Amino acid sequence: MTIKQKLCFLAGAGLIAFSTSAFAESTVRVTIAEYSKGTGPYFEEAAKAFEAANPDTKIQIEVVPWDSLQQKLTTDISAGANADLSIIGTRWLLDYVKEGIVAPLDENITPEFRARFIDTFLTPSVMDGKVYGLPIAASARAMYYNKDIFAKAGIDTPPATWADFKIDAEKIKKLGAETYAFGLQGKEIETDVYFYYGMWSNGGEIVKDGKSGLDSQAAIDTAKLYKSFIDAGMTQPGVTSYSREDVQNLFKQGKVATVITAPFLSNQIKSEAPELKYGVAPIPAGPNGDKGTYGVTDSIVLFENSKNKEAAWKFLDFLFTTGQRTKFDKIEGFLPVNAEESKDPYFADNADLKVFTSLLPNARFAPVIPGWEDIAQTTSNAIQKIYLGQGEAEATLKEAAAKINETLK
Repeated sequence: MTIKQKLCFLAGAGLIAFSTSAFAESTVRVTIAEYSKGTGPYFEEAAKAFEAANPDTKIQIEVVPWDSLQQKLTTDISAGANADLSIIGTRWLLDYVKEGIVAPLDENITPEFRARFIDTFLTPSVMDGKVYGLPIAASARAMYYNKDIFAKAGIDTPPATWADFKIDAEKIKKLGAETYAFGLQGKEIETDVYFYYGMWSNGGEIVKDGKSGLDSQAAIDTAKLYKSFIDAGMTQPGVTSYSREDVQNLFKQGKVATVITAPFLSNQIKSEAPELKYGVAPIPAGPNGDKGTYGVTDSIVLFENSKNKEAAWKFLDFLFTTGQRTKFDKIEGFLPVNAEESKDPYFADNADLKVFTSLLPNARFAPVIPGWEDIAQTTSNAIQKIYLGQGEAEATLKEAAAKINETLK
């Protein structure tokens, strides 16, 4: 369903009413996705610092949980009540651009401003040669492993391949005591991504030549691999009841030996489980040496209907100064998007982050294609069905691929 269709549905259901903003032109409203408990305080402090230097402008921050952000934006946009700026998932950006909802930023971007960015993270927000968003958050994915559990199981190094991991998982299973080898996500946002880790390692692609790769041998092999972990009791029970945050919590509690996730888990461990001995390693490779990690950016965008574009841009400029970026990424545990920021010892000398940055040459980003959210949901539904034993891997994936191909048309 496109954004426009969603807006029409909401309007038809009587869930929205059209109105105009009552805020003065000197007020810049900013919708912020909540990454952690530090997100709101950071942006409130940044707003105060900006206001002190720009007393004619007020910054109003609204922090929204990620799970409800897309629905809120859809409702606000349809009502003409959206903020001037908002964080969005970059994977939503194409639909926003097609609908004319977000404004290009190029008239404000000087060569000096663009040079602030590490190009890998700016590129996903560039469409048809125009910059429609700035990378407010950047991340990749790697495997965290519990060093104590590995040592007890007689494992010296993290698994280099999925075949190695299967052998290691057998050893960990023998430890008993409700210790599971693989913290496998099966619910909510990025359920499909957790599946792509194995699929990429097996040489598969999400979309190839305009068609879904979900019916490929690589995808089928991955589904069978993950299901074999579940059936052998090598994952936590009830996989489809666990979100990304849930499996991360299991890892922090020492209940799973491995989990694949983002750099921000390192910060969480340091503050919530400082005694936990852990390491970070690349995601296991496939039989032919294929490797892959998920490269992720979230973008902050300027809405086309903003009445305060000049003031909003000034605030964007401020947020992407080296000092502000360094502070934000340290709080959230994200990878640097600012080239100068990356030279800070916190990033340059951080062993965990070095693993993530080393994986960027093999990073895959969500395809910039219409209907991506529907495709991701179709994939997640199929995977959950397989995990629950409600469908055979090959048949279920082929059925999902056919549905995705209709979306791609």
